[in-house]
Amino acid sequence: MTSARSSGPALAVVGATGAVGTVLLRMLSLRADVWGEIRLIASARSAGRMLAVRAEETEVFALTEDAFDGFGVGDVALFLTPADISARWAPVVAARGTVVVDQSDAFREDPEVPLVVPEINAHAVRMRPRGIVAAPDTVTAAMIASLGALHAEYGLVELAVSTYQAASAAGRAGTETLRRQLSLVAGTSLGEQPGDVRAAVGEDTGPFAAPLALNIVPWSGELREGGWSSHELAVRAQTRRILGLDRLPVAVTCVQVPVLTGNSLTVRARFEHVVDAAHAREILDAAPGVVLVDDPAAGEFPTPADAAGTDPAWVGRVRASLDDPHSLEFFVCADNLRKGAALNATQIAELITGEFA
Repeated sequence: MTSARSSGPALAVVGATGAVGTVLLRMLSLRADVWGEIRLIASARSAGRMLAVRAEETEVFALTEDAFDGFGVGDVALFLTPADISARWAPVVAARGTVVVDQSDAFREDPEVPLVVPEINAHAVRMRPRGIVAAPDTVTAAMIASLGALHAEYGLVELAVSTYQAASAAGRAGTETLRRQLSLVAGTSLGEQPGDVRAAVGEDTGPFAAPLALNIVPWSGELREGGWSSHELAVRAQTRRILGLDRLPVAVTCVQVPVLTGNSLTVRARFEHVVDAAHAREILDAAPGVVLVDDPAAGEFPTPADAAGTDPAWVGRVRASLDDPHSLEFFVCADNLRKGAALNATQIAELITGEFA
C-alpha cells in the first residue's frame, strides 16, 4: 500500500470503527490539526468503509502489515483494540520506528512501557525503550488527575475507592446489553420481587455478571486470588505506577451501574499532611483536566449524565473525613469514552509529535 503524505506526522488509528475510535475521530476534527495523513485501520470486516475525518471521507483499511506502509520515525499509531490484538501488532508497528500509543491492558504492567496520563506524568512519554506508550483504563483515568494534584500538595499515603462503571466501558456489547435490558423492564413493576428482573432479562447478560437494568453489579473483570477481580487489581497497580508510589496501599471495589456513559468513583484519600478541605477545593479547581462542581446546598455536584460528552473529570462532594484530619473524601466522574480513553490517547500522541517538531 502506498499513500500520499501531507505535511506533519502521520497518524494511524487502529480500531477506528469501535466505540472509542468513533469518539476519537470526532475529537480529531475539533483539536489543533497537527497531523498530516490520518490512516484508519480496523478488522477485515470493516475494510472499505468510509468514515469522516476532519470533514473528509476516509477509507478504512484492514489490519495487516501493508496497512502501515509509509509509516516510520516521527509517526504515531493509536491502538484502540483488545489486548490480544495490541500484543500481536504493537511491536510490529513499533519496529518501524513509529511510536505506538496503546489503550488496552497489554502493556500496562511492562516496566519498559511507560503508563502515561499527560496531566500527571507527561515526562514519562519520552522513556519508551520498546517504542510503546500505554494509557490507563477508563476508571483510573477518571480519578488520577484530581488525585495527582492533591498528592503533589499533601503526599498521598493510602487510598480507598469504589467505582461506578458505565455500560459503555464494556464496549458496544455493554451499551447494547443495557439498552436491550432497559427495553424489557421499562413500564413494568419489576424489581420488587426476588428474581423477577433476572427472569425478564433472561440468561444473556452480555459482558456483565448479572442483569444491569434496575440493578448494580459488584463485579468487573476476572476472578483473582483472595476474591479480588482483575479490574480492581489493575486500578491499584495503575494508580501506583502513574503516581510513582510503588507501595501505596490501595483498596478498590468495582461496581457496574446502569449508566450508558460516564464512570464515577467515590474516593477516600489519606495524606501525609493534614488536609484543609477549602484549600483542597482550590487545588482541584486549578488542576489541569479537572472541573470542580461542589455546592451541595444548591444541588450542584457532578453526575455521569452531566459529564457525558465532555472532556474534563468532574469533581465534587469534597469534604474532610470526620474521623481523620489527614483524609479527604470526594466524588469524581468522567466520560469513559472521551476522558477515559480517546482524549488521553490523543493527548499522549500530541506530546509525542512535539518531540519531532
